[in-house]
Amino acid sequence: MEPPEDKEGRTFVEVISEKYSPENFPYRRGPGMGVVVVPTQGPQGSPMKDRLNLPSVLVLNCCGISRAGDQAEISAFCAHVMELDLSHNKLQDWHEISKIVSNIPNLEFLNLSSNPLAGMTLEPRYAETFSRVRRLVLNNTQVSWDTVLLLTREIPELEELFLCLNEYSSVSASSVACPTLRLLHITDNSLQDWAEVRKFGSMFPSLDTLVMANNNLASIQDNKDILQRLFPNLRSINLHNSGLNQWEDIEKLNFFPKLEEVRLQGIPLLQTYTNAERRSLMIAQLPSISMLNGSSVTDSEREDAERFFIRYYLDYPEEELPFRYHSLVTKYGKLEPLAEIDLRPRCRAQVEVHCEEKVEQLNIRLDQTVAELKKQLTTVVQLSTNSMRLYYIDKGSAFGPEEMKYNTRALHSYSIQDGDEILVVPKTK
Repeated sequence: MEPPEDKEGRTFVEVISEKYSPENFPYRRGPGMGVVVVPTQGPQGSPMKDRLNLPSVLVLNCCGISRAGDQAEISAFCAHVMELDLSHNKLQDWHEISKIVSNIPNLEFLNLSSNPLAGMTLEPRYAETFSRVRRLVLNNTQVSWDTVLLLTREIPELEELFLCLNEYSSVSASSVACPTLRLLHITDNSLQDWAEVRKFGSMFPSLDTLVMANNNLASIQDNKDILQRLFPNLRSINLHNSGLNQWEDIEKLNFFPKLEEVRLQGIPLLQTYTNAERRSLMIAQLPSISMLNGSSVTDSEREDAERFFIRYYLDYPEEELPFRYHSLVTKYGKLEPLAEIDLRPRCRAQVEVHCEEKVEQLNIRLDQTVAELKKQLTTVVQLSTNSMRLYYIDKGSAFGPEEMKYNTRALHSYSIQDGDEILVVPKTK
């Protein structure tokens, strides 16, 4: 339901009072799922009902919230809340947000996505109120990078940070690292230069997962020593729809010492390959990964991919061979190309037609029936279809002629090959 129109928006207190009032949610939901709080002496005219049933996970998205409301009531009713979703509201004042957060002492997860925070300044004294948050979502808020740095400094145990759709084209490094951050989700921005990504390494030394899809990153510019030093703990990276267009960039992913999961779809480098070729070439180039584009890499798939890689580059000149080629040749040897076997069913065969003393070479269709072959032979042996018997002679078999007695049987079922014989015997009257 759409929130009612209100020039000043609604308060956080008003929304929880309405959403979790006894009329809308009269029953306790069981141990651990929520609590019933009975205020002892609420202020005169308070919007609170006699009691509220608030879960520990509050979802208040799209409610038109722009202000906190009475902080005493927030404190009384939200002491047990651990997760709070305030996305798609009208919050544009960090002071109002801090009033809410400061009165929820156990808050670990906060989602402020799609609130209009562009150009809003967060004062350090208000930033301190976020210190207990471990997972923070600021997608599509256009929050300034300076505000992000302030929050990472003031949140000592921040583990996950979501900054998607914020139009960042550059970032500044912080003089103070955030050693606890393990997940950075910064998709759909404009971070095209690796020099910007490099800063995440020094800012977040414990970074485990970096999700950078849809940033059009042009290349990975650092060498092995720098990548190992800046990203010693990176286990997973997502570069979907980036601008990578050289195999050298893929090879550099091997320089992240703990990398085991890679997501790389929609990049220019892979556009000319088939799906099977893309996966095989990527697996062969990345010997340490166990997950590619969300799918596990098995030992047998890796071996097949590495063998395919060797054969793929067999005819390339020495100066164009990737570094990985030589290490795989050392492992498997220089493999011969796979034999090309045509498994398509034969359509025609060149056979000898024998009728008494007459021998004719005839090219026949194998998708026709015995009856249709008889019609074809009438002009060759000058017999009507009712006046002939047909026998098939397999030149490569030790068995004798096989009578072709069933008119509806298809010729390909006899496995006729070039050089085989068809014997036509006139019927006796």
